This record gives sequence, C-alpha cells and structure tokens, in this order.
Amino acid sequence: MSTSKAEWIAEVFVTLKPSVLDPQGNTIQAALHSMGYEALTGARLGKYFTLNFSGQLAKAEVERQVKQMCDKLLVNPVIERYRYQVASAPKES
Repeated sequence: MSTSKAEWIAEVFVTLKPSVLDPQGNTIQAALHSMGYEALTGARLGKYFTLNFSGQLAKAEVERQVKQMCDKLLVNPVIERYRYQVASAPKES
C-alpha cells in the first residue's frame, strides 16, 4: 500500500495583453476567415505550460511557486498576462 501524497499539476495560460498587437493572431484570423469561418471576430496567440510538482508540497505552496515562476521567467509582464490553475494530478492505473 502506497502512502505517498497526490502529486500536483499546474496549467499556466499566457496571453498577450489586449493593448499589444498580435500579427500572428491576425494571420490566424485571416486564414480562418478564408476557410469560411466568417463569424470569428478575433484570434490571439498564447503559450501554455504544464508544470508537475511533488505531492510533498501543499497546494498553497505550489500556487506560490507557480506565481513566482511566472513572475520571474515564464511571462513578460510588459506585454503578457497570465492565469493558472493547480489541481491534483490524475493517478495512473
């Protein structure tokens, strides 16, 4: 019987701030319009990270570390914003 604690997974979503031009998003929108998706009113490009943490940490500590990682490395605060969520990692069978 295993006594290890559940592991954590953090998902981080990074997007450009609304005031920042997004030429790649504009290209994606134009391509989708040309494919017939005329109701599309905008497209923005972003980044997605998954971060795995040991179950030895409490959820609050994982959240603190994720925020710190975003503020120090993963996000450029001048042009980007982010959000994240932390949940128990699914158990493998």
